[in-house]
Amino acid sequence: MSEYARSGVSHHAKDAGLSGMAKHLRGTFGNNPRAKVRDDIGYYASIVEVTGSPLALAMSTDSVGTKVLVAQMADKHDTVGIDCVAMNVNDLICVGAEPLAFVDYIATPKAEPGLWAELGKGLDEGCRQSNCTLIGGETSIMPEVVKSLDLSGTAMGYVRKDRVVTGQAVVPGDALIGLAASGVHSNGYTLLRKAIMAAGRKWGEPFGGTTLGLECLRPTHIYVRSVMRLMASGCEVHGMANITGGGLRNLTRWRKDVRIVIDDPLPVPPIFDALQKWGGIEDREMWRTFNMGMGFGVAVPERAVDAAMESLRDNGPKVVGRVEAGSGVAQEPLGLEYGDY
Repeated sequence: MSEYARSGVSHHAKDAGLSGMAKHLRGTFGNNPRAKVRDDIGYYASIVEVTGSPLALAMSTDSVGTKVLVAQMADKHDTVGIDCVAMNVNDLICVGAEPLAFVDYIATPKAEPGLWAELGKGLDEGCRQSNCTLIGGETSIMPEVVKSLDLSGTAMGYVRKDRVVTGQAVVPGDALIGLAASGVHSNGYTLLRKAIMAAGRKWGEPFGGTTLGLECLRPTHIYVRSVMRLMASGCEVHGMANITGGGLRNLTRWRKDVRIVIDDPLPVPPIFDALQKWGGIEDREMWRTFNMGMGFGVAVPERAVDAAMESLRDNGPKVVGRVEAGSGVAQEPLGLEYGDY
């Protein structure tokens, strides 16, 4: 059993639960004859092609997860709204879609106008960074259901049908470009909190020029503008991946018959080294739980690397690996190998 599973989060149990649900939901795909569901993608955002239009709609839904608990402990809620938007729009752009609109869902055990106002600041900033409009949402007060804040949302975007990125074009010989993360982003916080508590660390103690709490609350970076510039450039893009829960295993969502090799990773931010030390966490668990400094990955043909790097210049791009024959994903310097997501 992994450290993450021991802390209360099991990806295997989650996947099994989703499989049971999905076998019932696929029957809804033909309910509207004007909407053709692209079921050949299966990752990040869902695609619906509208009959008679050259455009397809993309949708993604996600939450901030237990990062909201850190916000409560640090009494700082004005940035987790950015995370909420980021977790959704960074998924949308993986299929080449441009974000258009966003709706949020806030659940609390009681009415907290001041807290909601702080959340609104972050949601506003996240939408500004991603060039999308917050068109509505829902605030729910449910003292018998939720004991603390829960924050989630849904983003909608569009992409031309002939420009949808499915990851199926990724082939041996492609280069993998990694984009720098701003920090922990919004995944792995159950393990993060366990490591910090196990070491007896305090949220208000100094860390990296700020406090530990504020370091862990750094907002998830939003990659929309760089990726949209990449798509508009006409550069050949074979696959894109948002490195969220599951760490490097997100790269296996492209195809099962190629092997992704990380041979020159981006620098690992100090917060990850600290968490690993405090929690006594093995390398293998770190790289399959956290982003470890790479928040987004882009696969392009070798001939397109220079053009792609120029489009992605705002996000510290670096060629971190390659695609070869085989399966799974490897972190070569540490000798780590992972199977399918």
